[in-house]
Amino acid sequence: MTPHSHLLEKAARPLYWLMLAGAVWIVLRGHNAPGGGFIGGLLAVPASAMYAIIHGVHTARRYQPLSPLSLALSGVGLAMLSGLANVATGHAYLTHLWGPLGLSTVLLFDLGVFCTVWGSLSGYIYALLADMEHGS
Repeated sequence: MTPHSHLLEKAARPLYWLMLAGAVWIVLRGHNAPGGGFIGGLLAVPASAMYAIIHGVHTARRYQPLSPLSLALSGVGLAMLSGLANVATGHAYLTHLWGPLGLSTVLLFDLGVFCTVWGSLSGYIYALLADMEHGS
């Protein structure tokens, strides 16, 4: 049995939410500056990995909005949906629409990429950590 740090266990929850807030900020900032869904997703994965290492894979999965596979698949769906929005008006697939307040289908695309990256990579991390927990 390995010793646990009580300080790290207590700090994990606020750090998790702080890391996710940073990831979402990067996603939202990416439309007017470098960044976006991919980098935001890559920042969300360490938050999930940290929580899984400290509290276990089962607990970390509960903190995600969906299971890793469902999160990744919904991300692919969002990205595909964002490209279809302008097809109805006769434009090419992935020609994006801009709406009021700077909102656009680009944001929907980036959210899809974010969910895909976070879901797929956290699922991979969880599988590796679950193998370690079971001694394989």
